[in-house]
Amino acid sequence: MTHFKLNTMQDFGNILNNQVLLVALIACFVAQLLKLLVELTKDRKFNIRTLVNTGGMPSAHSALVAALATGVGQTVGWDSPEFAIAVVFAVIVMYDAAGVRQAAGKQARILNQIIDELFQEGKQFNEERLKELLGHTPFQVIVGVVLGIAISYLASPAY
Repeated sequence: MTHFKLNTMQDFGNILNNQVLLVALIACFVAQLLKLLVELTKDRKFNIRTLVNTGGMPSAHSALVAALATGVGQTVGWDSPEFAIAVVFAVIVMYDAAGVRQAAGKQARILNQIIDELFQEGKQFNEERLKELLGHTPFQVIVGVVLGIAISYLASPAY
């Protein structure tokens, strides 16, 4: 049992030393911070929930996967199978962010409007409103991609 415990601690240490992973997480965090600044500038209000919400400008998901794919390409090569896997993964995440989740957000907005209209005559509706800001516009995804790639290149001397 002691041998397993030692390996687990070493594995955890190795994860913390994974520069590609750390840079990708930093890109995601920076994108979330930028969302907070964008909302503060646009709406003139400080909403700490923005740091953990989905949707908005820029796409943190796109920044994360773009930095990840870029870091993989920088470390193991642009012609490697690992880079190919990272790019396919990134494309799927970005497509989901701009396509599926964006459509779900539009549907939530329409459903919320229907509920508002049906129950405005004093009838009670106890359910929580649906979250409308789920996905991203293509522009928000592109900005996230550019941010992720830029952060990965800025950190590249660390690789």
